[in-house]
Amino acid sequence: MLTVENLTKVYRRGEQAGGGIRDASLSLQPGAFFTLLGPSGCGKTTTLRCIAGLERPDDGVIRLADRVVFDARRRIHVAMNERGIGMVFQSYAIWPHMTVFENVAFPLRARGGSLGREEIRRRVEDNLRRVNLAGYGERNATMLSGGEQQRVAFARAIVGEPKLLLLDEPLSNLDAGLREEMRTELLRLQRTIGITTVYVTHDQTEALTLSDRIAVVDRGRILQVGPPTEIYLRPQSEFVARFVGSTNMLYGKAAGPAASPQAGEAGVLRVEVGLERPLGCIAPAGVGSNGEAAVSVRPEAIDITLSTDADSPAGAINELRGEVAASTFMGVNLRYDVRVAERMLSVITPPRRVFGVGDKVVLRFSFESAVAVPPEPK
Repeated sequence: MLTVENLTKVYRRGEQAGGGIRDASLSLQPGAFFTLLGPSGCGKTTTLRCIAGLERPDDGVIRLADRVVFDARRRIHVAMNERGIGMVFQSYAIWPHMTVFENVAFPLRARGGSLGREEIRRRVEDNLRRVNLAGYGERNATMLSGGEQQRVAFARAIVGEPKLLLLDEPLSNLDAGLREEMRTELLRLQRTIGITTVYVTHDQTEALTLSDRIAVVDRGRILQVGPPTEIYLRPQSEFVARFVGSTNMLYGKAAGPAASPQAGEAGVLRVEVGLERPLGCIAPAGVGSNGEAAVSVRPEAIDITLSTDADSPAGAINELRGEVAASTFMGVNLRYDVRVAERMLSVITPPRRVFGVGDKVVLRFSFESAVAVPPEPK
């Protein structure tokens, strides 16, 4: 449905170049919900604006279905209003001098005389029902709540039956409770319509709960593309491991296969990290058997128990002894900060498992829960 090849857009300030996106390639299937995830200024909105036609890229090719809408070398640049795209901006861009009906009808009337009055009314009312705003047509746009304004923006974006829907951080202006409600509503709407969607956000929860696939972007580069479970459980870089969720990062040197019954599995390494015992971990492509490695272990993947004399002997892999330094009640979970050989590791458990500050504990985790990645350059 959407193909982006080697997309580059760099902003220049004087003689210096910075910001934007470099050499980005994406491919979306029809009906997909695809998210560009990354921190502010990483290039995700620039990518979205290039797809929309609001920015002219420096290089690359953009295709919608079988139609080329941008090709730098062939000098093709189709205007936004001719690309068959709907877009919702972060600010919603609702016109305050218009009614809800007129806001939603605007893109249809902007086409000229291709649609009659009754057809416009039918489409507007149908889409207001889709976003649960039936009966709101004659209201003034300034009389709406933030969530209602967002629904109007969605209805306006889809009323023209676009092939592609682009969403630029549409939930960022809502409070936490309404944001969660609108996430559910947005996903329901997208699934009902079946429209291919590209979503931009810096919110990891939004990306993980809404998306079929995620592209993690940092400093103008796409670092990893995959389904949410792969991005979270199998990060391919230290940045992805740190940015998507919380994690414990341990640094060491990969020293060959792990000495365990699982040592024969492809990609399982033993990593020396100076925490009194070696770690065995999964190693994605790119982590050499004798190179420096950073090991990501999610706090919720660690099992914590009181230390006893019956614990495994010294040298056991993926078992670390430590002392509880702090505990934090988080409602549905408890978080423990555990000091292990002068390092602090985070552990998240159900609230029924209570340990006290100063308790001696053992931390255990599986090979699959520890992922070795190349460390970020220092």
